[in-house]
Amino acid sequence: MQIKYLSPLGLINIEYSERGISNLIFVDGPGMESPFNEMESQIKQQLEEYFTRKRQVFNLPLDLQGTEFQKNVWNELLKIPFGKTISYKELSLRMGNLKAIRAVAAANGANPVSIIVPCHRVIGSDGSLTGYAGGLWRKKWLLEFESQDSILF
Repeated sequence: MQIKYLSPLGLINIEYSERGISNLIFVDGPGMESPFNEMESQIKQQLEEYFTRKRQVFNLPLDLQGTEFQKNVWNELLKIPFGKTISYKELSLRMGNLKAIRAVAAANGANPVSIIVPCHRVIGSDGSLTGYAGGLWRKKWLLEFESQDSILF
């Protein structure tokens, strides 16, 4: 199933199965938000809470499709706190293999569920913003948004 959600960063295409969200990607170009059923309303509500700084952690089921290695990397991404960043090197170390840094970076880049699985929180060792499928300007926006101190709880 598929819905479209209009975020502050543009249109987001969301795909999900009965098990959970399998894909959440930014779509460039014009588009309209679609009507929502109960599951879709839950997704929309949590995204709206995130974008209005009322939510830091998502509580949505996921149906991640990928290799076991990719899934392990994506699960590690879920442990990066809101407002924090880590380097690709640190992510590789967390995965237990510094030599796998390229594979870890590739798995990070293949993350199908942006924002919810926060791949945007991984940056270069020198602090540079490297790679983001949704565009570097969105990565920068998300990191700046999350680093602000005015969280409403």
